Amino acid sequence: MSATRRPWLEAFTWEFVTEQNAVLCRAKNALHKPTSDGHDVTRDLWQERHTQMLTLHEVVDLCRQCHRLAPFCFFNGNTFVALARAVVGRIGMPEDQAFLIRSLAGHIVAGVATEEEVRAFKAFSDSYTG
Repeated sequence: MSATRRPWLEAFTWEFVTEQNAVLCRAKNALHKPTSDGHDVTRDLWQERHTQMLTLHEVVDLCRQCHRLAPFCFFNGNTFVALARAVVGRIGMPEDQAFLIRSLAGHIVAGVATEEEVRAFKAFSDSYTG
């Protein structure tokens, strides 16, 4: 049995990602602006991959990569964590399990997950056939 691959991020265009960051910035009265180093590279990576058939682990890893590339001046982590959690929230599992999986996904994207958390999420992703 192999992990389910879907175009999980298909609805999240780069324009949507950019607006999500703008909303987060407005809420905290922070500057919403693309960075000179990371924006174009991140946009190109996102546009290339967001419609592809991905496993949940690949979705979370793409969001982690985009966070690390820092396409915006502020709230990169919050932006990409929210996207990863939104995808995980759509898979329809019991709320206690969904909470744990969303938390693991958020930690991985933010770069604060332990190796054990990454392994646990990957094992979940590899076994997910929903």
